[in-house]
Formats: sequence, structure tokens, C-alpha cells
Amino acid sequence: MQSVSAATLDTKKRKVPFTAPFDPRFPFTNQTRNCYQNYVDYYRCLNIMKTKGKDMQKCEWYHQVFKSLCPSSWGCDHMTPAYCN
Repeated sequence: MQSVSAATLDTKKRKVPFTAPFDPRFPFTNQTRNCYQNYVDYYRCLNIMKTKGKDMQKCEWYHQVFKSLCPSSWGCDHMTPAYCN
């Protein structure tokens, strides 16, 4: 059996920050369009997965990306409630 250090367990308990990977479609500093595109892709993915009856958990990546890219000041006022989750 493999031993696990206390530091490893502590890392697993903490929520690791997510940084959106580089997207060559949006190479410039202003990432507003990238935010919007991932927001749209998230809901598109949810609709497709729901229609096909598949696991919608696969769409979670888009949710993480748009939450990472979109300004927190937009919050729930500008986005649907899913942004707040």
C-alpha cells in the first residue's frame, strides 16, 4: 500500500484554482469574447447532453473556464444563475 503524506492530503482538501488554458482563437489580452464563447459553449453542451440523455458532467469544463475568464463583477446580474454555482 502506498503511503500518503499529510501535505498531499491537505492539497486534496483545498480547492485548487483553475486557470483557463490558452485558446488560439482569442490570442489577445482582452478575454471578453473568450469568456462569452465559453459561456455559450457551456449551455450548448448542456442542451446537447440533455437531448441525448448523456452525462452533463462533461460540460463542467466549460463552466470552469468561463467562471475563470469572466469578470467577477458581472456576477449574477449579467449571467444566468448557473454562473453563481
